[in-house]
Amino acid sequence: MALVRHDTREIQFKIVYCGPAGSGKTTNLTYLHRRLDPRVRGDLVSIETEQNRTICFDFLSVDSSEIAGYRTRFQLYTAPGQEVLAETRRTVLAGADGIVFVADSTPGSFEANLTAYEGYRDSLRRNNVHPDRVPVVFQYNKRDQHGAKRPEDLDEAFSVHSPSFLACAATGYQIFATLDYLNSGILRGFHASLDAGNCATLAEESRGKELVLEGVN
Repeated sequence: MALVRHDTREIQFKIVYCGPAGSGKTTNLTYLHRRLDPRVRGDLVSIETEQNRTICFDFLSVDSSEIAGYRTRFQLYTAPGQEVLAETRRTVLAGADGIVFVADSTPGSFEANLTAYEGYRDSLRRNNVHPDRVPVVFQYNKRDQHGAKRPEDLDEAFSVHSPSFLACAATGYQIFATLDYLNSGILRGFHASLDAGNCATLAEESRGKELVLEGVN
C-alpha cells in the first residue's frame, strides 16, 4: 500500500527484491545505489541479524509525473529467501507495492528458486495479502554463467505471462530495465485506483500527517 507523506509532499512506494540466497538481490541494490544520482537517493542501509543481512535505500523518482502535486519516492528492500528466515521475510514484505523476483539462472539452483518463489508468496498470504494482487517482475540473473537455465523453463516454472528480464547484476545488465518496468506498472495501477475523491483528500490533508491509501495493489 502506498504511504502519503504530507510533510514532504511525497507518495512512497515499497519494492522488495526476493529470491534464493546468492541470486543477486544485494548486487542489484548496490548497483542501483551506485549509479543513481546522490542528490535523489538516500543512504544504503544494512540491517544485520544473526543469520541474515537486509539492505535498503530510497530514491526520489525524477522521471514520473507528479500525482496531485505530490512527488513519488521508491523504497527498495531485499528479503531473505531461506525458509529458516521466513519470519524476517514476512516482516520485510509487509506493505510491499511490488516485487522483483531475482532467480538464479545457474545450473543446480532450480529447486532453490522454486522454494524462494513459494516462500515469498506464502509470506504475503501470512500478511493477509493475496500474492497475485501484488505486481511482480521476474529477473533471471547470472546469464553470463556457463549452462545457465533456459529462460523458457524458468517462465514455465513460475507461470510467467509478462516480460521477464535476462540480467547480469555483476555488470549491471538489465538492472535498471527490471526496476523501470515494475515502477511503471505500480504507477499505472496507482493512477487507475486514485479517484477524484482521493485527489481531493491529498490536497486537503494538513501538513505533518500521514495517509495510507489502500487498494493500490
